[in-house]
Amino acid sequence: MKYLTKKYCDEIFTEISILDQQSKTSEFQVIMHGTQQHNSFNKQLVSMQFAIEELLTSPIFQNSQAVFVHCFLSDATNQQDEASKVLSEKFSCTVSYVKQPPLDGSKLALWIQFQTDSTKGDDGMVYYEHNGYRQYFTSADCGQKTTVNDSSYSQTKELLENYEEKLHERGCTIENDCIRTWFFVRDVDLNYKGVVEARKENFEFNGLNNKTHYIASTGIEGGTSNPNVKVLMNTHTIKGLDKGQIKFLYAKDYLNSTYEYGVTFERGVRIDFGDRRKVYISGTASIDNKGLIVHPGDIIKQVYHMWENVAALLEEADCTFDDLMQIIVYLRDIADYQSVKCLFDKKFPSVPQIIVLAPICRPGWLVEMECIAAKAVFNASYRDL
Repeated sequence: MKYLTKKYCDEIFTEISILDQQSKTSEFQVIMHGTQQHNSFNKQLVSMQFAIEELLTSPIFQNSQAVFVHCFLSDATNQQDEASKVLSEKFSCTVSYVKQPPLDGSKLALWIQFQTDSTKGDDGMVYYEHNGYRQYFTSADCGQKTTVNDSSYSQTKELLENYEEKLHERGCTIENDCIRTWFFVRDVDLNYKGVVEARKENFEFNGLNNKTHYIASTGIEGGTSNPNVKVLMNTHTIKGLDKGQIKFLYAKDYLNSTYEYGVTFERGVRIDFGDRRKVYISGTASIDNKGLIVHPGDIIKQVYHMWENVAALLEEADCTFDDLMQIIVYLRDIADYQSVKCLFDKKFPSVPQIIVLAPICRPGWLVEMECIAAKAVFNASYRDL
């Protein structure tokens, strides 16, 4: 893995990871942070706009295109419309907007995924296709028709049914082709239960259960500019995978199966292509193999135990922390930021990462992380990405 840091527009600190194999598809994970925290949102947005222009014209990203952008906002109600005007001009891919304040004090930050060699298309949903694989990245909520009386259960049910219908129209299914989901939940302590119930019902209907498999996922606090939206759902789908390419990760000596405490997601997923291995680790916290919170109330010890769990999942995928491409860290308490930042800076000095304010789905968990890893491998049975 190759790591770079750049400062664009003199104000935007940019962390980049690159999986680059000669004459093969290159992948990039990028995190962009503001450094002038005292500036207004509009000034920070202008700086980000110029920084994006510099980034997109950089030789580093020659022949690549953004396939997904995630925008972290400190105050989506007052910022999302303005951010959308700028980012929709700069990126033609799906852009997700979520209220999860970056804890470095900036008002917005970006996570961008780039890829070379893919052909962009649109069959009613934007996709990126190469070598027989077609990737879809989506971000959806129930929109302006939502009302204050809509529940997180009804919104999640509608989101999953709409997603399921769109997949079927494209010859895909949730069971076979969805590799990753994110559920951003307004007031997660109150509304996560409805998400869990609706997801479980939908998965059971689609043949996903504890005897088959679930989907790698993160369920976390997050909002949009619409106060009636209780759930925002992001997804990553890959059409063209054989079943043998996908392996779900459990690390059962460290973590229990999620269905044992009533939820339905996989701890992680490994996908093998002919030329690389991709690993998506779900939101992971300080939990043991009985589903209990480890080190209640101690943020430092929770971080270390969380790392043990993530390392175990990566090891099951024959990967290590050296293969990480990006990290997102979620904190419940803003007061824990400096302590956690120091730990992550020391442990992962080069990996693109961001720490945001986002309470986890169980109040006793003070910190959670998700990550993406990748490494070059050779699998003669599968096509290159």
